[in-house]
Amino acid sequence: MSAFDPEIKDGVAYVLFAYDVGMSIALDAAERRVTAMTERTPIKHQRRAPKYFEFEPIPLRVTQVSAPHRIGAFATTPAVETVLYDFGAICVTYQIPLSGPFSGLRTLSEDLYDNDVLLADSRRLVEELLSGIKPAVSRPQISGFYEDYVIFQVREFADGGGHARLISESPAAVAQVLRADADLRSEQEVSDALACQISYGADDLTLVDWVSALVFDKTADDTRAVLEYGQVQLLELRHLDTQLDAALDRCWDALSRQTVKKRWGFPAAGGGELREIGTLQVESAVLFEGINNAIKLLGDQYLARLYEQLAKRHHLGSWDESIRRKLRTLESIYAKMENAQSSARLEFLEWIVIILIALELFVPFLVKGR
Repeated sequence: MSAFDPEIKDGVAYVLFAYDVGMSIALDAAERRVTAMTERTPIKHQRRAPKYFEFEPIPLRVTQVSAPHRIGAFATTPAVETVLYDFGAICVTYQIPLSGPFSGLRTLSEDLYDNDVLLADSRRLVEELLSGIKPAVSRPQISGFYEDYVIFQVREFADGGGHARLISESPAAVAQVLRADADLRSEQEVSDALACQISYGADDLTLVDWVSALVFDKTADDTRAVLEYGQVQLLELRHLDTQLDAALDRCWDALSRQTVKKRWGFPAAGGGELREIGTLQVESAVLFEGINNAIKLLGDQYLARLYEQLAKRHHLGSWDESIRRKLRTLESIYAKMENAQSSARLEFLEWIVIILIALELFVPFLVKGR
């Protein structure tokens, strides 16, 4: 047991499941089709921020209902918040009211890690929602990828004890909650789990890790919105990276066929193959820009720093660079295939001209010979 184990008076755990459901979602059309309660609201600013800090476009929030699920000593509430993003992502969020000793979060964190019950239920909710808004979704299909994450928000301790004492006296207990690992004891791992900390005032603190986050704050809607978006962005980057891998494999096959055709004197590549590769290139680039430009954080320094911590934890920069490199490779392959096709067409036309000239020279002699 930890040396200091404060009592949580008020708190909530937000359990997130993010899915990719299509190329894009027309949010206005989806809103018209949803029969449940919907909400289109910007991030609620608890801190001073310029008006231009905003999601673009604003995600659509839908309230769905699910039977409460028992998770150890805790249970989810019936109301489930589902957020739709225009670039084809959906995030399902369950809420679990928190109370009792802080040490109880260690068991809850472990129970929530890869929780099959909530995963299956969240996918069911996404399938139900998608069936109702399918006409508003471009290329609707739920991918096999998903991202799950837990945000533990402690609004108030019963004894008034602050988070500072908890971090200083019981760092291992905090790290165990963040990593969903009750056996975590290594000082190095504990230090790493607590490395990404950020606060705006004296009474709040947010710790960001790759499994979950701990938020000590009474009002943290804006913080939660950024953390939620980070999971959705990670999901979409993983999904796009996989799509680009498949696209590059198809390009390699097309290049192989091009080499064979050229060897036998046929035009290098079909227009259909080139159009397919060009479409993949454009769609991937548009999706990539849509993911990265969905939220503008330049106007709020606190949330911008929070996003930096999240990006550091999830290595978003590495995913970003990997996708940019593959997009450049795809563009290079497209250019080479287009040049090869153009060269093949010119060569084919040259042969036609040579044949026509030869016919023009020899046809008169053939006519005279008759």
